[in-house]
Amino acid sequence: MDENGTQVPNEVKGWNWGAFMYNIFWGIGNKTYLPLLCLIPLFNIVWIFVVGFKGNSWAWQKGNYKDVETFKAVQATWNRAGLVQFIISIAGVILYVLFFASIISALVSNY
Repeated sequence: MDENGTQVPNEVKGWNWGAFMYNIFWGIGNKTYLPLLCLIPLFNIVWIFVVGFKGNSWAWQKGNYKDVETFKAVQATWNRAGLVQFIISIAGVILYVLFFASIISALVSNY
């Protein structure tokens, strides 16, 4: 049971990449507004992980899903988008680091 008295099925619980990566938009789309706390600087660094972990439970409580399969189908789209965005972000960071490492390497080798 959660704080609202709503039973959250075990199949629903778990990590949600969509809630993690698109926290504010995901929260508005799922009628759960705790992800808006991600707008608070520095606090958001921790809160995005809370949203990723608790997001499915919050969405189940706020949504009017007729069954777990419907819920999973809706969240699967968010999960795919969030995971793709996470992979793109990690690739971007790696490319960024490699780019600046090559520039620094070139500058150092010229001296």
